[in-house]
Amino acid sequence: MAYFRFGGHRLAYTVYGDGPRTTVLLPGLLFSQRMHVPLARALADRGNRVVTLDLLGHGKSDRPRDMRVYSMDQFAEQTVALLDHLEIDQAVVGGTSLGANVTLSVAAGAPDRLRGMVVEMPVLDNALLACAIFFTPIMIMLTFGEPVMRLFQAAARGVPSNRTPYLADLLLDWVRQDPAPGAAVLQGLFFGRTAPPMSERVTFGAPTLVIGHPRDPVHPFSDADALARELPNARLVDANSIIELRLWPERLTGEICEFVDSCWKPSRAARAQRGRRAGAKGGARAGGAA
Repeated sequence: MAYFRFGGHRLAYTVYGDGPRTTVLLPGLLFSQRMHVPLARALADRGNRVVTLDLLGHGKSDRPRDMRVYSMDQFAEQTVALLDHLEIDQAVVGGTSLGANVTLSVAAGAPDRLRGMVVEMPVLDNALLACAIFFTPIMIMLTFGEPVMRLFQAAARGVPSNRTPYLADLLLDWVRQDPAPGAAVLQGLFFGRTAPPMSERVTFGAPTLVIGHPRDPVHPFSDADALARELPNARLVDANSIIELRLWPERLTGEICEFVDSCWKPSRAARAQRGRRAGAKGGARAGGAA
């Protein structure tokens, strides 16, 4: 794990693999970058350099208690700052839930930095009521029930990660963290813009793989389906469940790896331009020989 500084804060990231083809993976709300370790390793095995990032307030990154430093746009700026820090011109950027919405915010603010997008479980127009119902009690508990939450935190930290199944340990990470910064993250997001509006989304030209899940009111399939229809260069993949990529990852991991590979293939226009250049050089050589 490495760190860089942005906006006076320290952000943690990890690099898997190497090479010129870079993918950045962003985790869900209050989850750490460990969420994407299996996918990062699979992509690295395919010849990609993969970077997982703990956004501010998450994982091993700094976790200030000021709600004003948390918003989708600021998370997008941190993602672009990571690319700048690593001197990467373009990358495939992807994420889950919060990470999916941050990816869309990168597309709004820095579209030239995107080679493609992987958007799993986006939270858009059809999710607003369910998010308010689900996250408001959590925000209240983290804010006003901090002493009680610290008891749960101490108990969760007593459970060793190396003896806990992967998915259960990810959920325990939610409880292991200091509750006060988590409350600030939720407050900042609650009062900010959740995602770029549809009027902006329809202009996003980067190739996009959208992954939607059934029976999930916080990440309704209707949002994923609508997003895939809005984006001019998107494809929708229907996951079997919200936990398929975590427990039975083979199918979705294969889809993501193939999509990332396709993002780095030369476009038809680039191939045609190279063909024209090769033809022009061949014609010039033939003319010189004559």
